[in-house]
Amino acid sequence: MTHAYQEIYLSNAQAALGDAFDYAIRACGVPGENFIKLFTVSSVSKHMENGEADYLVGKSGVELAVQILAETTGMTEWPERQEQYARSCEYWIGWAAAYYQWYSGRKYSEIFEVLSFAELQKMYYTLHEADIGKFADIADARIREHFAETNLRRIRTAYGCSQAELAKKSGVGLRSIQLYEQRKKDINKANAESLYRLSKVLGCAMEDLLEK
Repeated sequence: MTHAYQEIYLSNAQAALGDAFDYAIRACGVPGENFIKLFTVSSVSKHMENGEADYLVGKSGVELAVQILAETTGMTEWPERQEQYARSCEYWIGWAAAYYQWYSGRKYSEIFEVLSFAELQKMYYTLHEADIGKFADIADARIREHFAETNLRRIRTAYGCSQAELAKKSGVGLRSIQLYEQRKKDINKANAESLYRLSKVLGCAMEDLLEK
């Protein structure tokens, strides 16, 4: 699978976004659902989606939260963060969301369109001690059901390539690409040469294009 950025940045990004959620919601008193909306429209979410190191490892969670709130609400005064000895539910929500964004390469706005703050709170109580892969599997199933798009379309869109451009670069027919993305033609039955050409252009593994 093609991830949003290099894995070496992942743990830092998770911790930073977890701290940002914790600080904004618990210390600044911003309701969780509101902070999600503010985060997704802020430049911070775009910088993180783009894998910019300054935002993945260069800023603390508090710094991220301050930038998000300053950009979107005009806040200029910031309460002190209380010392904590355990990770909060709010921290876990930001931490898990950062993991899934890296894992899937999706935009945060898409992730939170499907998974509300209230739903993520409920997940916390059953998943916060489980392997993060379990959360990713659940999120993946929910998001795939909601957007109902094929892996080919998702990866092509993330790559920033139109259907026509992909056809030209790969040598696979435009009509075939359209039919694969509309699920009118089963990509799992495509010949290996076509899968290889598509995956080479999109920078992913051949199996990433197959549907479960």
